[in-house]
Order: sequence, then structure tokens, then C-alpha cells
Amino acid sequence: MSEPLAHSGGHLLAAHLQSVAGIAAGFSEAFEPATLTQRWAYLAGLWHDLGKYRPGFQRYLLQSDNPDAHIEGKVGGREKTHSAAGALWAMRKLGEAHGPNGALAARVLAYLIASHHAGLYDWDGGLKERLEEADCQTELQESLAENPPESILNHGDFVPSLNQIPGGSAGFALWVRLLFSCLVDADFLDTEAHFDAGKPARREGFPTLDQMLAAFDEHMVAKAASASATPVNTLRADILRQCREKAALPPGFFSLTVPTGGGKTLSSLAFALKHAQAHGKRRVIYAIPYTSIIEQTADVFREVFKALGDEVLIEHHSQADAAEKDETARSRLACENWDAPLVVTTNVQLFESLFAAKTSRCRKLHNLVGSVIVLDEAQQLPPEFLQPILDALNLLVKHYGVTVVLCTATQPALNTTDYFDASNNLRGLENVREIIDDPDVLFDALKRVKVELPPDWNISTPWADIATQLAAEDCVLAIVGTRKAARELQRLLPPDTLHLSALMCGAHRKVVIDQIKARLKAKREGHDLRPLRVVSTQLVEAGVDIDFPVVYRALAGLDSIAQAAGRCNREGRLDGKGRVVVFVPPEPPPLGHLRKGAQACISTLHGQHADPLARALFATYFRQFYSTVDLDSKKIVPMLKVELKTLGVQFRSAADAFRLIDDKDSATVVVRYAEHSDEIEKLLGLLAAKGPTRWLMRSLQRYTVSIHKRVADRMLMQGSLTLRMPGLYVQVNADNLYDPLLGLKPDDDLYNPGGFAP
Repeated sequence: MSEPLAHSGGHLLAAHLQSVAGIAAGFSEAFEPATLTQRWAYLAGLWHDLGKYRPGFQRYLLQSDNPDAHIEGKVGGREKTHSAAGALWAMRKLGEAHGPNGALAARVLAYLIASHHAGLYDWDGGLKERLEEADCQTELQESLAENPPESILNHGDFVPSLNQIPGGSAGFALWVRLLFSCLVDADFLDTEAHFDAGKPARREGFPTLDQMLAAFDEHMVAKAASASATPVNTLRADILRQCREKAALPPGFFSLTVPTGGGKTLSSLAFALKHAQAHGKRRVIYAIPYTSIIEQTADVFREVFKALGDEVLIEHHSQADAAEKDETARSRLACENWDAPLVVTTNVQLFESLFAAKTSRCRKLHNLVGSVIVLDEAQQLPPEFLQPILDALNLLVKHYGVTVVLCTATQPALNTTDYFDASNNLRGLENVREIIDDPDVLFDALKRVKVELPPDWNISTPWADIATQLAAEDCVLAIVGTRKAARELQRLLPPDTLHLSALMCGAHRKVVIDQIKARLKAKREGHDLRPLRVVSTQLVEAGVDIDFPVVYRALAGLDSIAQAAGRCNREGRLDGKGRVVVFVPPEPPPLGHLRKGAQACISTLHGQHADPLARALFATYFRQFYSTVDLDSKKIVPMLKVELKTLGVQFRSAADAFRLIDDKDSATVVVRYAEHSDEIEKLLGLLAAKGPTRWLMRSLQRYTVSIHKRVADRMLMQGSLTLRMPGLYVQVNADNLYDPLLGLKPDDDLYNPGGFAP
């Protein structure tokens, strides 16, 4: 038989194993303790495809001539499986060399190797039982019978000690997931290099963080020179100064507490870039709560760095990742590994990846090490998952060189010393340092609105009455809690009323937001005398730089009301204060934390005669809110607690339970937005011809809308959608499903199950 292959097209197996081992070890260099971690990663790479030496696999690979032939779970049956042999070899080899303790510790390698296609297993009910199967034992025997080179089988002087795991037993699960990330990304990249004509697998062309900081400073100098000398701009300049100065402080947790409209997006980026330069951080990851506004932040950053070219950042919020059972060579290569210096992503991507078991999701995790993570609108951290998130952030900061910035006008105050009760096992963040010298002085200086509260929290106002009040205003923004409410209120207003919700694709929302900004500017300058009325869901409350004299806000959490107030008199241009009207809508907020937030708001403000947005009230509000929420509602923490006698962890169960969106079966739909129809058709043509690539999937994101999968499947059966690839639906050509005002056509029962809001 000729020399064994790893993949079709002549990719030699021994070369692949050595290459993956070296790449994986290189990825783990940033871990502590580096040398020990590198040895774990190296052996995982060296043995991950040991099962490919078996004759049956080699026959199948040669006969198939298919780039998908090496992927487990497709046709080929037992001859094709290959991920168990290396896991069993690790336990046998290290057990022989180091006794029972070596065999036990080798289960770390078993997790990594046996999972590199299917995703991390649970030990009990998963990996343990799989490795006991006769077929797996046969796989190892057949592989060893082919006499793999000693350079592959030998583990050298490696001693598999578990005594230096970062964070000890509490950090075991995260450490394994980070090692797993090193392995699968190395495997993906070496495979990519083979199938891409040997081109360097790691992406090139991104600027360095030093180049980005220089470009940022140049941009801000120009911005300051053109800014008018208003009190708001003076305060923004001081906020920026403090962020730059505090960047020299040692790495760890920081809070950036700045009122809405205070320029925190660019100021937080300034801190992150300078902090990265000062402390040798590898990248900046900017996480945003809503998919619906990520494009705007990414566009702001691209404008800052436009002198450096088009490829300056990764904008990652795709929900079209292929399921493992639907995996192909192309879908593997299209998934993202965050190897750029600046990544703009969503909370969903960041935190679901941090707790993931799936290879495509875990691939990026090792690139979190040594990074600066900015959590924009930190009050939006999902309360039901808050405890496991805080635990993971503590581990990343303490053991993996990560700095975290909690960036918001309404700090949830997550310090351990605030109101996390150790007796109830509620653990906060350790030593959070505030960047702003005196936030209270800053908030007083930036007070630009007067808030009008309902006279009676128990009496709701019909939509028709709200519409009448809005129609009497010349320039007004109304923010409501659900897509359904936004459509209903817009219907009751004059037909030229603009609408924003996440049923509109990103490109469509950008067009409308740009139109709103242009009309606001024209009205200020006296060039546009038409009334401007906008109805939106809460997607405008974070990261959307708009400035209305009057804002109406449906009852919500106190933090949401504060964010809505940030869209009112944002620039301080009015002679007096802007007007923010809070009203009780006809329907209560959807069940869950949205309703609990509204109830905590009422409890906090009831009988309150001072400023409803006084900064001191937010500690009371969040204390009240968190007391009503199970901060580990899915019991993620106990699932990830290692059983010391077996090293058992429920990796897959925890990943399945950690879903930030209630309905885990969400679907991504590419819509036919008429204004960009030529671009959409071009991209869909490339998808059909070449399959998914990272660039292509990122380009399509601007034309996608997320809905529940059961809704998408019903529309698929009705012929309104086609399924272009697993998880990615496409609106058919011949229907009128996409409305130029409202976006994806409204159907209250279908598109608003449970009232999911943005």
C-alpha cells in the first residue's frame, strides 16, 4: 500500500499529524503554564487522526476521491471512523508509562481526540461508553497493525500531570475547551492549506494593532478638529482622555460608566487599543447584545480605520453554522476562528462559543487568550446565564491574560463586593476598576432630558391613544417592546411613519437609520418641514446615534428606559431638556426577564419623586431584578464541575443547555431586499456555485433575518422559502414576502412566538 493519506488529493497522513501537532502547540503558547499546555496540545494533534492508518479507511479515501471523505458521520460506515484510535492510544500509552494516574490524566486527550469531529462529549453516557465499544477497540488494533512511525506513536518525556491546570478543578472544563479549540483550529487550518493549493492557511492582510491605534489617533484628531465646541463634545473629549490614560493600568476587569451619548463606543475602543499595546494583548473583541445593531458598530469602526483598507476587522454574527451531522469540507473551512486583531461580534456568538461543544463554535476560543474583551451594554448580559458567564470571565482574566471592559451607562455592578451573596453561591467579578474618575459628576453634567412617568403604573394606555399623542408631535421616536407592537403602532400612525425592527435585514435597517439621521439634520437646519415620526423596537437603544427632541418608551426595565433617554436630546442642542415619556402599553412585556425587568422598574420608581434616571437608582434596580431571576437557570455550573475520580464533565449537555435565545431552533433567512437585489443575487449565485466561505457568509449577513426554525420550516413547506444549506433559508424569487417598510412580512402568530422582542 502507498504511504497513508489524511485527505484526498495526496495529503500525507504523517505530515498532517506532525503539522497539526505543531500548530496546536503554537496556539497554546499564550496559555499558562505554557510549556505544559503545549505538550498536551502537541500530543492531541499528533494522535488525533491515528485511526486513519487503518486499511479500511485508506481504501475508502482512495476510492471516494471526495473532499468530504475524511469527515466522520457521512457515508462509509465503520471503515471511515478514525477519532477513537488516538484517544484509546493515549490512555494505553500514558497508562503504561505512568500507571493509573497517567491513564486517568490521559482522558483529557481522549476528550480532545475522540471529539474532534463530533464535538466534545459528556463523559458518562457519551465518551466513556463510546470508547468501550468493540468497533473502537478494533479501530486502534487495525491502526497499530499498520506500524505507524515511532515518531507518531512516541510521547517523549511527557508526564501527564493535572496539578497545574489554570484555576484547578474549577477551571478544568474551560481549560479542556481551550485545548480543544487549539486542536480543531489547527486541524481545520492544515486541511485548508491542503485543499487551497497549499496557500498559507492563516489569514494574512490584517493590519497590526499598532497600525490600528495610529489610525485611530489620526481619525480622532480630525474628528475633534471638525466638532463644534459644545458642552457635550467637551465632556466626550474628557472621557476619551481618561480612557487613554487609564489604559496603562494593569490588566483585569474595568467598568466604563458613561451616560448615553457620551461617546463610549469610540472611547472604549481607545482604551482597548492602548491597553493592548501597553500590555502585549493579541486582539480586541467587541461584543454587542443585538445582532440588529452590530453592523452599525462595525461600520463606525471601518470608518475609523478606512485608511488601512477594507479588511480591518471580522464582523461575526452568523447563525448559519452547519450542524455537525451536516458538516462538509467547505462548511468546516467557512466557520470563523477570530484570527483578526479586531473582532466585532454578538453576545450570542461570544458566550455560546465559550460554553460550546461543537467544533465550529469552539474553533475560535484559543484566540480569546491574551485579548481585550469589551462588553458593550454590559447590563444586557443574559440574567439566566449570568453565573456561569461571570465564572468564565473570572477564569479568563485570572489565568488567560484577558482584560474585560464592562461598558454601559447603566452598570449592573457585578463586583463581588456589590450584592453577590457568597452564602447563596452567587459569585461576582473580582476587582472591577472604574475608568471614569467621578461618574456622578459626569452624569450630572450630561443630564439632557426630563422623564415623565405614568400617573398610575396599573393603568395602560391603548395604542390608539399613544398614536394620537405621537401624531401631534413634529419629531418623535417611539420605542416599544415587541415586533408585533411596533407594527401595530406604525399602522395607526400616518403612512409616512418610519419603522425599525429585526424583521428588517441589516442593509435595510442601515438605509432607514441613515434616512432618519439625514432628516433629523435637515430639520435642525430648517431644510425639511415634514413631520418625522419613527416607531422602533429596542434595537435603537444600543449603538444607534440618533437625536430626537421627544422619545416615548413603553414600560420596560429601568436600564432600557435610560437607554431610550439616550436617544433624546443626545447632543444637548435643545434650549431646554428633551422630553422622555414612559407609558404602560396595552399588552404587558413578554413573560420572562423582560417582564421581570419591568416589574423591578416599577418597584424601584414607585413613589420616586427625584430623577428617575439618577445613577444611584440602578444598584437598587439590579438588586431587585436579580433577586427574581435564577442566575444559573439551566444548571450549567454543576454540569461543568469535574468529577475528580473519573474526570467526568457534561460538556455536551452544558453546551446544549447554554442557549441565550429561548428558542434554540432559530433559522437564518436570506431575504430579497429590493434595494440591493443585484448584490444579493450575485452572492447567492456564488453560494450555489462554490459553497460557503467565510467571506461569502459574512457578506450575506447583511441580508439576513432571524426567525424561529419552526416558522421557517412551515414557510419552506408553503414554498415561501428554499433551504440553500443546513440552517440557511432563502426567500424565493417570485413572492412578495419582504415588505419595503416592515421587512419580512408580518404574521403575529408566526413571527412573534412568546413576544421575542427586537
